[in-house]
Amino acid sequence: MFSIIKDNPRIIAQLARVSAEAAINKIKPAPRSRAVALLATYNEERFIRSCIENLINQRVNVYLIDNCSTDRTVEIAREYSGRGLIGIEHFPREDGVYHWQAILRRKEELASTLDADWFIHVDADEIHLPPRPGQTLAAAFAAAEHQGYNAVDYDEFVFIPTREHPDHDHPNYMKTMRWYYPLASKSGPRLIRAWKRQKVPVRLSGTGGHRPDFPGMRLYPLKFRLKHYLFLSPEHLLEKYAGRTYDREELERGWHGWRAKIRKADIDLPSQNVLKPFITDGLLDPSNPRRRHIAARWTVKRE
Repeated sequence: MFSIIKDNPRIIAQLARVSAEAAINKIKPAPRSRAVALLATYNEERFIRSCIENLINQRVNVYLIDNCSTDRTVEIAREYSGRGLIGIEHFPREDGVYHWQAILRRKEELASTLDADWFIHVDADEIHLPPRPGQTLAAAFAAAEHQGYNAVDYDEFVFIPTREHPDHDHPNYMKTMRWYYPLASKSGPRLIRAWKRQKVPVRLSGTGGHRPDFPGMRLYPLKFRLKHYLFLSPEHLLEKYAGRTYDREELERGWHGWRAKIRKADIDLPSQNVLKPFITDGLLDPSNPRRRHIAARWTVKRE
């Protein structure tokens, strides 16, 4: 790792910038804002602890919507009741079908009723981070609001297993799965996942959850960061996505994409040589992003 840093002027420059920003943040503590993460789950026992702990450490409360998990997801989540987890509700899974739009509509309702200044649309396999090291998410939301903004976009960094290291299905996956690719759209913001409380209803269900829809949106110019641990092993990939029954209307709408099509024979893990090495959160590199998930190529080849 140290040879990577020593031989890379760009990383050295980034380290200097991170150190300077951290020093500034220590001198001027950021204000805080009341934020609630709307977290929907289904059989996320692998991810739920890391996700909730990160949010609580970022001074964000968590409201859990569990879609009839059959594993230890809810049991693990209950450990945080009264320590940042403010509610758990059980959302029905009719006929065993995954109805993503219905879950998003429930998040819309909660964003109109829960007491908070900011809301975050969160999935369990994500780690949300503020734009600058030394900040919390709550402080970053307050800073955005203070400057007149009411929504934030994210840079996404997707961590996946590699050909050299294919299995990270254990509790310390974040310490061993250390190769990623940035994902971004050609046509502007694609992952607006947090917004300030609005006086009018906010719609998530029309965009598949990628961005809220409300009048007068003002997007904060600094991007927040999202570490996305898509799957931990080929076996976990098939369990997580191929094992679901998806809503037919959502599939006809083009939602779920490769996730609804993936098969064991499709999986072709990339070499770590085509990914970026993870060093620290402050050095996550959004340059040269991919436009589609690597896994999306696998089903295209079959088609």
